[in-house]
Amino acid sequence: MLRQSTNQLLMIRPAVFRRNEQTAADNAFQPSGNQLAKDATEEALTEFDHFTEALAAKGIEVVVVAADPNADTPDAIFPNNWLSFHADGRAAIYPMKAENRRRERREEIVHLVCNELGLHLKEIVDFTEFESHHKFLEGTGSLVLDRVNNKAYACLSERTDRQAVERFCEATGYEGILFRASHETDQGEHAPVYHTNVVMSIGTSFALLCAAAIQDKEERKMVRQSIIENGLELIEIDEYQMAEFAGNALEVLNNEGNRYLVLSERAKAALTNDQIHRIEKHAVLLSTPLTTIENLGGGSARCMLCEVFLPKL
Repeated sequence: MLRQSTNQLLMIRPAVFRRNEQTAADNAFQPSGNQLAKDATEEALTEFDHFTEALAAKGIEVVVVAADPNADTPDAIFPNNWLSFHADGRAAIYPMKAENRRRERREEIVHLVCNELGLHLKEIVDFTEFESHHKFLEGTGSLVLDRVNNKAYACLSERTDRQAVERFCEATGYEGILFRASHETDQGEHAPVYHTNVVMSIGTSFALLCAAAIQDKEERKMVRQSIIENGLELIEIDEYQMAEFAGNALEVLNNEGNRYLVLSERAKAALTNDQIHRIEKHAVLLSTPLTTIENLGGGSARCMLCEVFLPKL
Protein backbone atom coordinates (compact mmCIF):
# COMPACT_ATOMS: atom_id res chain seq x y z
CA MET A 1 0.00 0.00 0.00
CA LEU A 2 1.38 3.40 -0.99
CA ARG A 3 2.12 5.86 1.79
CA GLN A 4 2.44 9.60 1.52
CA SER A 5 4.84 9.82 4.47
CA THR A 6 7.67 7.80 5.94
CA ASN A 7 9.32 7.31 9.32
CA GLN A 8 12.81 7.05 7.80
CA LEU A 9 14.84 10.11 6.84
CA LEU A 10 18.33 10.92 5.58
CA MET A 11 20.01 14.10 6.83
CA ILE A 12 23.46 15.44 5.92
CA ARG A 13 25.47 17.07 8.73
CA PRO A 14 27.43 19.90 7.10
CA ALA A 15 31.19 20.23 7.16
CA VAL A 16 30.89 23.88 6.23
CA PHE A 17 27.89 26.18 6.03
CA ARG A 18 27.59 29.67 4.62
CA ARG A 19 25.57 31.72 2.17
CA ASN A 20 26.15 29.98 -1.15
CA GLU A 21 27.13 32.66 -3.62
CA GLN A 22 26.24 30.35 -6.53
CA THR A 23 22.58 29.95 -5.52
CA ALA A 24 21.80 33.46 -4.23
CA ALA A 25 21.07 35.01 -7.63
CA ASP A 26 17.72 33.23 -8.14
CA ASN A 27 16.72 32.57 -4.51
CA ALA A 28 15.06 35.67 -3.10
CA PHE A 29 14.63 33.81 0.21
CA GLN A 30 18.42 33.96 0.55
CA PRO A 31 19.21 37.61 1.39
CA SER A 32 22.71 39.05 1.30
CA GLY A 33 24.79 38.45 4.43
CA ASN A 34 28.36 38.72 5.57
CA GLN A 35 28.44 36.35 8.52
CA LEU A 36 31.79 34.64 8.91
CA ALA A 37 31.76 31.09 7.56
CA LYS A 38 33.21 29.71 10.81
CA ASP A 39 30.49 31.30 12.93
CA ALA A 40 27.78 30.31 10.46
CA THR A 41 28.95 26.70 10.44
CA GLU A 42 28.98 26.48 14.24
CA GLU A 43 25.49 27.95 14.50
CA ALA A 44 24.14 25.74 11.72
CA LEU A 45 25.59 22.63 13.38
CA THR A 46 23.89 23.55 16.64
CA GLU A 47 20.56 23.97 14.84
CA PHE A 48 21.10 20.75 12.90
CA ASP A 49 21.87 18.72 16.01
CA HIS A 50 18.85 20.09 17.89
CA PHE A 51 16.70 19.24 14.89
CA THR A 52 17.88 15.63 14.66
CA GLU A 53 17.45 15.22 18.43
CA ALA A 54 13.88 16.52 18.23
CA LEU A 55 13.04 14.04 15.48
CA ALA A 56 14.64 11.10 17.30
CA ALA A 57 12.80 12.00 20.52
CA LYS A 58 9.50 11.44 18.70
CA GLY A 59 10.55 8.04 17.37
CA ILE A 60 11.38 9.20 13.84
CA GLU A 61 14.29 7.25 12.37
CA VAL A 62 17.06 9.48 11.03
CA VAL A 63 20.24 8.38 9.27
CA VAL A 64 22.81 11.16 9.66
CA VAL A 65 25.70 11.22 7.19
CA ALA A 66 28.58 13.68 7.41
CA ALA A 67 29.23 15.92 4.43
CA ASP A 68 32.56 15.50 2.68
CA PRO A 69 35.01 17.76 4.57
CA ASN A 70 37.25 17.97 1.50
CA ALA A 71 34.54 19.36 -0.77
CA ASP A 72 33.33 22.94 -0.69
CA THR A 73 29.59 22.22 -0.39
CA PRO A 74 27.92 25.01 1.60
CA ASP A 75 24.42 23.63 0.83
CA ALA A 76 25.10 19.97 1.64
CA ILE A 77 22.61 20.33 4.50
CA PHE A 78 19.83 20.22 1.84
CA PRO A 79 20.11 16.66 0.40
CA ASN A 80 16.55 16.46 -0.94
CA ASN A 81 17.66 18.52 -3.94
CA TRP A 82 19.93 15.81 -5.36
CA LEU A 83 18.41 12.57 -4.10
CA SER A 84 15.04 10.90 -3.62
CA PHE A 85 14.05 7.37 -2.62
CA HIS A 86 10.91 5.60 -3.87
CA ALA A 87 8.73 2.70 -2.74
CA ASP A 88 9.34 0.77 -5.98
CA GLY A 89 12.97 0.22 -4.96
CA ARG A 90 14.46 3.02 -7.01
CA ALA A 91 16.49 6.06 -6.03
CA ALA A 92 16.76 9.13 -8.25
CA ILE A 93 19.67 11.53 -8.66
CA TYR A 94 18.96 14.99 -10.02
CA PRO A 95 20.54 17.79 -12.12
CA MET A 96 21.34 20.90 -10.08
CA LYS A 97 21.98 24.41 -11.29
CA ALA A 98 24.87 25.46 -9.03
CA GLU A 99 28.14 23.76 -9.87
CA ASN A 100 29.26 23.56 -6.24
CA ARG A 101 26.01 21.78 -5.38
CA ARG A 102 26.79 19.00 -7.86
CA ARG A 103 29.65 17.95 -5.61
CA GLU A 104 27.07 16.96 -2.97
CA ARG A 105 26.06 13.94 -5.05
CA ARG A 106 27.72 10.86 -3.60
CA GLU A 107 26.43 7.47 -4.67
CA GLU A 108 27.97 5.87 -1.60
CA ILE A 109 25.38 7.73 0.51
CA VAL A 110 22.61 5.84 -1.29
CA HIS A 111 24.20 2.50 -0.43
CA LEU A 112 25.01 3.58 3.13
CA VAL A 113 21.32 4.37 3.75
CA CYS A 114 20.31 0.98 2.37
CA ASN A 115 22.84 -0.85 4.54
CA GLU A 116 21.97 1.15 7.65
CA LEU A 117 18.22 0.56 7.36
CA GLY A 118 18.22 -2.86 5.68
CA LEU A 119 16.53 -1.71 2.49
CA HIS A 120 16.36 -3.07 -1.06
CA LEU A 121 17.71 -0.86 -3.84
CA LYS A 122 16.64 -2.03 -7.29
CA GLU A 123 18.01 0.78 -9.41
CA ILE A 124 19.44 4.30 -9.38
CA VAL A 125 17.78 6.52 -11.98
CA ASP A 126 20.11 9.31 -13.07
CA PHE A 127 18.61 12.51 -14.48
CA THR A 128 21.85 14.51 -14.35
CA GLU A 129 22.26 14.42 -18.15
CA PHE A 130 20.05 17.52 -18.22
CA GLU A 131 22.91 19.59 -16.81
CA SER A 132 24.73 19.37 -20.13
CA HIS A 133 21.70 21.10 -21.69
CA HIS A 134 21.52 23.73 -18.93
CA LYS A 135 18.24 22.28 -17.70
CA PHE A 136 17.67 21.44 -14.05
CA LEU A 137 15.35 19.57 -11.71
CA GLU A 138 16.33 19.85 -8.08
CA GLY A 139 14.75 16.79 -6.52
CA THR A 140 11.90 17.20 -4.07
CA GLY A 141 12.68 20.88 -3.94
CA SER A 142 11.47 21.15 -7.54
CA LEU A 143 8.90 18.36 -7.17
CA VAL A 144 6.28 18.13 -4.44
CA LEU A 145 5.06 14.56 -4.75
CA ASP A 146 1.62 13.27 -3.95
CA ARG A 147 2.87 9.71 -3.74
CA VAL A 148 -0.54 8.13 -3.14
CA ASN A 149 -2.25 9.81 -6.10
CA ASN A 150 0.83 9.77 -8.39
CA LYS A 151 0.96 13.53 -8.90
CA ALA A 152 4.13 15.59 -9.19
CA TYR A 153 3.55 19.30 -8.54
CA ALA A 154 6.22 21.47 -10.13
CA CYS A 155 6.65 25.24 -10.01
CA LEU A 156 8.64 26.08 -13.14
CA SER A 157 11.75 28.19 -12.59
CA GLU A 158 15.44 28.33 -13.48
CA ARG A 159 15.85 25.25 -11.28
CA THR A 160 12.75 23.36 -12.45
CA ASP A 161 12.70 22.75 -16.18
CA ARG A 162 9.56 21.60 -17.98
CA GLN A 163 11.33 18.94 -20.07
CA ALA A 164 13.09 17.56 -17.01
CA VAL A 165 9.77 17.33 -15.14
CA GLU A 166 8.24 15.52 -18.11
CA ARG A 167 11.18 13.10 -18.21
CA PHE A 168 10.77 12.40 -14.47
CA CYS A 169 7.06 11.73 -14.95
CA GLU A 170 7.75 9.43 -17.90
CA ALA A 171 10.27 7.45 -15.85
CA THR A 172 8.16 7.20 -12.69
CA GLY A 173 4.55 7.19 -13.83
CA TYR A 174 3.64 10.44 -12.10
CA GLU A 175 1.25 12.99 -13.60
CA GLY A 176 2.89 16.40 -13.79
CA ILE A 177 0.97 19.39 -12.40
CA LEU A 178 3.00 22.33 -13.72
CA PHE A 179 2.56 25.99 -12.85
CA ARG A 180 4.45 29.20 -12.20
CA ALA A 181 4.65 31.16 -8.95
CA SER A 182 6.28 34.39 -7.87
CA HIS A 183 6.60 36.54 -4.77
CA GLU A 184 7.50 40.07 -3.84
CA THR A 185 11.12 40.65 -2.88
CA ASP A 186 12.51 43.12 -0.34
CA GLN A 187 13.05 45.50 -3.26
CA GLY A 188 9.35 45.44 -4.10
CA GLU A 189 9.86 43.40 -7.27
CA HIS A 190 8.20 40.11 -8.16
CA ALA A 191 10.60 37.22 -8.55
CA PRO A 192 9.92 33.58 -9.53
CA VAL A 193 9.76 31.19 -6.59
CA TYR A 194 12.86 29.05 -6.90
CA HIS A 195 11.48 25.77 -5.52
CA THR A 196 8.01 24.22 -5.40
CA ASN A 197 8.44 23.05 -1.81
CA VAL A 198 8.39 26.67 -0.66
CA VAL A 199 4.94 27.14 -2.21
CA MET A 200 3.27 23.95 -1.00
CA SER A 201 3.40 20.75 1.04
CA ILE A 202 1.34 17.56 0.65
CA GLY A 203 0.39 15.42 3.63
CA THR A 204 -1.66 12.25 3.96
CA SER A 205 -4.98 14.05 4.34
CA PHE A 206 -4.21 17.75 3.90
CA ALA A 207 -2.13 20.15 1.84
CA LEU A 208 -0.57 23.56 2.48
CA LEU A 209 -0.58 25.93 -0.50
CA CYS A 210 0.26 29.56 -1.14
CA ALA A 211 -2.25 29.91 -3.96
CA ALA A 212 -1.75 33.68 -4.00
CA ALA A 213 1.77 33.13 -5.35
CA ILE A 214 0.33 31.51 -8.50
CA GLN A 215 -0.38 34.58 -10.60
CA ASP A 216 -2.21 32.88 -13.48
CA LYS A 217 -5.84 32.35 -12.46
CA GLU A 218 -6.27 29.19 -14.50
CA GLU A 219 -3.11 27.63 -13.07
CA ARG A 220 -4.20 28.61 -9.56
CA LYS A 221 -7.58 26.99 -10.12
CA MET A 222 -5.94 23.87 -11.58
CA VAL A 223 -3.66 23.35 -8.57
CA ARG A 224 -6.45 23.93 -6.06
CA GLN A 225 -8.78 21.52 -7.85
CA SER A 226 -6.07 18.89 -8.20
CA ILE A 227 -5.55 18.91 -4.44
CA ILE A 228 -9.23 18.93 -3.51
CA GLU A 229 -10.28 16.22 -5.96
CA ASN A 230 -8.00 13.78 -4.14
CA GLY A 231 -9.84 14.36 -0.87
CA LEU A 232 -7.16 16.48 0.80
CA GLU A 233 -8.12 19.38 3.04
CA LEU A 234 -6.63 22.48 1.45
CA ILE A 235 -5.12 24.88 3.99
CA GLU A 236 -3.98 28.06 2.27
CA ILE A 237 -1.13 30.26 3.48
CA ASP A 238 -0.44 33.81 2.34
CA GLU A 239 2.68 35.26 0.73
CA TYR A 240 4.08 36.54 4.02
CA GLN A 241 3.73 33.08 5.54
CA MET A 242 5.36 31.53 2.49
CA ALA A 243 8.32 33.91 2.93
CA GLU A 244 8.52 32.72 6.55
CA PHE A 245 8.83 29.13 5.23
CA ALA A 246 5.39 28.00 6.43
CA GLY A 247 5.02 26.01 3.20
CA ASN A 248 8.46 24.44 3.57
CA ALA A 249 7.13 21.75 5.90
CA LEU A 250 7.07 17.97 5.67
CA GLU A 251 4.72 15.37 7.11
CA VAL A 252 6.62 12.43 8.57
CA LEU A 253 5.67 9.38 10.62
CA ASN A 254 7.15 8.00 13.81
CA ASN A 255 7.67 4.30 14.44
CA GLU A 256 4.13 3.99 15.80
CA GLY A 257 2.60 5.53 12.69
CA ASN A 258 1.75 8.88 14.25
CA ARG A 259 1.91 11.84 11.88
CA TYR A 260 4.01 14.92 12.50
CA LEU A 261 4.28 18.08 10.43
CA VAL A 262 7.91 19.13 10.70
CA LEU A 263 8.71 22.82 10.27
CA SER A 264 10.84 25.58 11.76
CA GLU A 265 9.87 27.70 14.74
CA ARG A 266 9.84 30.73 12.43
CA ALA A 267 7.38 28.99 10.12
CA LYS A 268 5.14 27.88 12.97
CA ALA A 269 5.11 31.41 14.44
CA ALA A 270 3.80 32.73 11.11
CA LEU A 271 0.73 30.47 11.17
CA THR A 272 -2.58 31.71 12.53
CA ASN A 273 -4.38 29.94 15.35
CA ASP A 274 -7.03 28.78 12.89
CA GLN A 275 -4.42 27.30 10.55
CA ILE A 276 -2.71 25.53 13.44
CA HIS A 277 -6.06 24.11 14.59
CA ARG A 278 -6.81 22.82 11.10
CA ILE A 279 -3.36 21.26 10.70
CA GLU A 280 -3.56 19.61 14.10
CA LYS A 281 -6.62 17.65 12.96
CA HIS A 282 -4.20 15.81 10.67
CA ALA A 283 -0.74 15.91 12.29
CA VAL A 284 1.12 17.07 15.38
CA LEU A 285 3.28 20.14 14.77
CA LEU A 286 6.97 19.56 15.46
CA SER A 287 9.17 22.66 15.22
CA THR A 288 12.75 23.63 16.05
CA PRO A 289 14.73 26.87 15.52
CA LEU A 290 16.58 26.99 12.19
CA THR A 291 17.35 30.71 12.05
CA THR A 292 20.90 30.62 10.67
CA ILE A 293 20.10 27.88 8.17
CA GLU A 294 17.09 29.82 6.91
CA ASN A 295 18.75 33.23 6.82
CA LEU A 296 21.89 32.13 4.97
CA GLY A 297 20.75 29.01 3.16
CA GLY A 298 17.39 30.25 1.93
CA GLY A 299 15.80 26.92 2.84
CA SER A 300 14.13 25.47 5.91
CA ALA A 301 13.04 22.23 7.54
CA ARG A 302 11.67 20.41 4.52
CA CYS A 303 14.83 21.07 2.50
CA MET A 304 16.92 19.32 5.15
CA LEU A 305 14.94 16.07 5.01
CA CYS A 306 15.39 13.39 2.38
CA GLU A 307 12.58 10.85 2.75
CA VAL A 308 13.39 7.15 2.45
CA PHE A 309 10.64 4.94 0.99
CA LEU A 310 12.66 1.94 -0.23
CA PRO A 311 11.23 -1.50 0.65
CA LYS A 312 12.76 -3.68 3.33
CA LEU A 313 15.03 -6.54 2.30
